[in-house]
Amino acid sequence: MLNFQELRLNTRDPVYIQIVQFVKRQILLKIVRSGDRMPSRREIAAQLNINPNTAQKAFKLMEDEGFVHTAGTQGSAVYVDEAILARIEEELTREMVTAFIHSAKDVNLSFKRVVDLISELWDQ
Repeated sequence: MLNFQELRLNTRDPVYIQIVQFVKRQILLKIVRSGDRMPSRREIAAQLNINPNTAQKAFKLMEDEGFVHTAGTQGSAVYVDEAILARIEEELTREMVTAFIHSAKDVNLSFKRVVDLISELWDQ
């Protein structure tokens, strides 16, 4: 079962989004696999010391995106197929690269300098 105590919340982003992103990263890293059970909303709220409604909002988004399924009173479980995994990988990679590009532009690095540096450091 996924341990949300490893999630370190920041003050910039909505907590429910951070929860969803955490689960996506755990899926991408194959720490969590399809069929793994999720803690209850109350358990997550207690682990993170957040309002249960915030945990509920995160579950709603994960269910809407299709990678968490809830079956009545049986609780929730992760559901990942190849299409969902590919979508999560694309989304997280795009977010990471976009943040990197913004950081590089903020300090006036040129495209060529960034590409040269990536090429130089890639295999280290």
